[in-house]
Amino acid sequence: METSDPMVEDIRHASRQLVRELGFMRPTLAGSDLPPSAVHALIEIDLHGPTTAARLAQTLNLEKSSVSRLLGKLLAKGEITEQSNPEDGREKRLTLTRHGRKTVAALHAFGRKQVAAALEHIPRPQQHHVLSGLSAYGQALAADRLGIGAASAAGQVVIHPGYRPTALGRIIEMHAAYYSQRAGFGQFFECKVASELAAFVSRQEGSQNGLWLAVQGQRVLGSIAIDVEAGRHPTGHLRWFILDDDARGLGLGRQLLAAALEHCDRLGLKTSYLWTFSGLDAARHLYESAGFRLVKELRAKQWGQEVTEQKFVRKIGAGLKTDASRSS
Repeated sequence: METSDPMVEDIRHASRQLVRELGFMRPTLAGSDLPPSAVHALIEIDLHGPTTAARLAQTLNLEKSSVSRLLGKLLAKGEITEQSNPEDGREKRLTLTRHGRKTVAALHAFGRKQVAAALEHIPRPQQHHVLSGLSAYGQALAADRLGIGAASAAGQVVIHPGYRPTALGRIIEMHAAYYSQRAGFGQFFECKVASELAAFVSRQEGSQNGLWLAVQGQRVLGSIAIDVEAGRHPTGHLRWFILDDDARGLGLGRQLLAAALEHCDRLGLKTSYLWTFSGLDAARHLYESAGFRLVKELRAKQWGQEVTEQKFVRKIGAGLKTDASRSS
């Protein structure tokens, strides 16, 4: 008979308790009339903008047939809508309807109230242990499922400073894949990323600019760059912050961002900034946790399709120090 590790059994017990207390044993979740899978689908569509059934199946770790049935029910309830991708008519992009946005707002309100009430039973100095423990455990489960960050040297993900072979192609590929799905950007955007990134890398050596890559073995899983703009008041332009979809949820985006901002602080740059666009809520949350603040919004079409562009600025030493998401 196999002997169980006490730590393993204790974590299994705690996990079952979480499942029960959060309501996953019930037919509906979060005070709604929706099953857990539908609740998570709506939240993912809300957080990550227009997406596809295939991408949602990957994110939720569900079979495509199950996601297809789930989306059919959400379409019938008027929670979501689907439109053809202008770059690929065979692909349907999923977005929330007005009714869906109201549903998600109620789901978020329920969840925040539930968590806040639970935290009242935990002394404030200990509350950060809840976040760090749950985050580490969730990331470890995802890493094991995806085969990322394994204990072997070949499986470890490291933050590599500077250029390495295949990096340019991978950064361009990740941008093209992500933004075609989330924003419908096409050839114009991909060419612009390629030309500007190539120009940046060619002038990086000997400069104060920085490039960092999340690398597993020979595969690049993410990137970030700081393009230093000289002048009377030098500033750091944060660019090409991107993660492979398979690397989401592992804390790599936070590690890349920390490396880039520590570089800015070491150089003594009074400010750093980035441009992104509205609707990328998960990325915005990460930026704001790092000390960035929204200072400007405008409608523009520099990426080949009109979006609401947003400029975020961070002052030296603000926010994040340790641990894309995505902007260019």
